[in-house]
Amino acid sequence: MKEFLPGFLAAMNVAAFAAYGSDKYRSRHGQWRIRERTLLLLALLGGSAGAWLGMQVFRHKTQHLKFKYGVPVIFLIQLAGAVCF
Repeated sequence: MKEFLPGFLAAMNVAAFAAYGSDKYRSRHGQWRIRERTLLLLALLGGSAGAWLGMQVFRHKTQHLKFKYGVPVIFLIQLAGAVCF
């Protein structure tokens, strides 16, 4: 399990970052969008750092309260879990 976790978390963070960038691109070009619950699910599944970074880099979802406060809270909970683990 310990060998699998770092790779999994890295993949989730890359996926979350890419999803936020892709959704921002799609929003600007009038294309089909990624659901908000999918973006939040990526953060919940271990990609909270990538999600937060994607929000900052792409300036995406930064005014939505559930993202503005939710993603940092998810990150802090995951960080606390990592410290305890």
